[in-house]
Amino acid sequence: MTVRRSAAALAATAAVLCAAAAAAPAAVAAPSPSPSPSTALPSGLYGTTDPTYDGVWRQSLAFVSQRAVGVMPAAKAVDWLVGQQCDSGAFAAYRPDPSVPCDAKTMIDTNATAAAVQALHEVGKHQEFVANGLDWLKSVQNEDGGWGYTAGSPSDANSTSIVIGALARAGERLGDITTHGGKTPYDALLTFAIPCGGKDGGAFAYQPDKAGKLAANGDATAAGVLGSLGKGLVVGDTAAATAPTCKTTEPLRPERAAQNGAHYLAGALAKTGHLDQPPMPGAEDSAPQPDFGNTADAVVALSASGHKDKAAGAVNWLAKNSADWAARSGPAAYAQLVMAAHSTGADVHDFGGADLVAQLNATGPAPYSISKPKPTATEEEKKDSGDGDGIGGLWWFVGIGLAVGAGAGFLISGRRKNQQL
Repeated sequence: MTVRRSAAALAATAAVLCAAAAAAPAAVAAPSPSPSPSTALPSGLYGTTDPTYDGVWRQSLAFVSQRAVGVMPAAKAVDWLVGQQCDSGAFAAYRPDPSVPCDAKTMIDTNATAAAVQALHEVGKHQEFVANGLDWLKSVQNEDGGWGYTAGSPSDANSTSIVIGALARAGERLGDITTHGGKTPYDALLTFAIPCGGKDGGAFAYQPDKAGKLAANGDATAAGVLGSLGKGLVVGDTAAATAPTCKTTEPLRPERAAQNGAHYLAGALAKTGHLDQPPMPGAEDSAPQPDFGNTADAVVALSASGHKDKAAGAVNWLAKNSADWAARSGPAAYAQLVMAAHSTGADVHDFGGADLVAQLNATGPAPYSISKPKPTATEEEKKDSGDGDGIGGLWWFVGIGLAVGAGAGFLISGRRKNQQL
């Protein structure tokens, strides 16, 4: 969930953001914190690092994961997120002065909007803002049925998946959200699925390369699995089913694509218990480094597809090794760990000896309330699609890892990072 959120994104999103910076974000947590802000941060904001590129994202992930474990965020935290919305319904990564209206220069994006829509839906009592956000997302749907990181940019697996999650969580029927040509969000998402047969069969690509080829991407695969199932950022603990397999079908259905993706993720996690990220450009150490955020997202995806047993090793690895990463990275990282533990039935209050909920709560204003959560499901999630294609039935999300300049640091999204497995 880093999510989330999203990603060839390291290259694609960095290009978008750097282009914007040249004229004058993104979203998810950060493996290394961004620089301390030069001005005081809003009292309702989660985290203490510069929110320029991930303020809305980290706030949204915090809310969604808190609600899954019975925590209601403080009113001033919710008010801050509500105040970040533009009149159009869209959200930018961060608006330092919400009193200044959004204009053509405001860097709104689909990932921040979809995450915020889910967060506000979960806290309730703000459905007009949820509806406005959904309307904006539907208004910028690409002709292939999907979404890119920014409105009108080419569709990618991560952005399409997190938007699907927001729509489905709010009760929208995905099969009814079509382009003028009749394309649904699933039509776009399935174009990023790599056919079975090769070593990367079943995986999702972030986007095709210039030659139209698809390259396996762990972040995009975790997002693609959840998106194909019609799931939002958080999923519940479900019983393990049979081992995932990769099968080629014609036509490819969303549920089949999800199982194919789960097969790929299970194999990727089997050796070490974690996914890897490639070295940063120019880094002296060329060895792959563990990717904590995308590993947590993979755990959620495997659980959602009925294979939490295949995620057990990754859960244990995260419990033993993620503490330093989460402490450096902040709210979104803690949220991703909460979502991973919650999805597999692990103890969120004793995860490798850490109380993830208490640690997440401590990154923002004191919660309004803490109680035992009740299982929830949207009406859409309860419905049987009938034709087995997943349209209007099951589903999910993101992540975007991002490096912007020497000072901006690394923004994670469990759904926006450009990485090959």
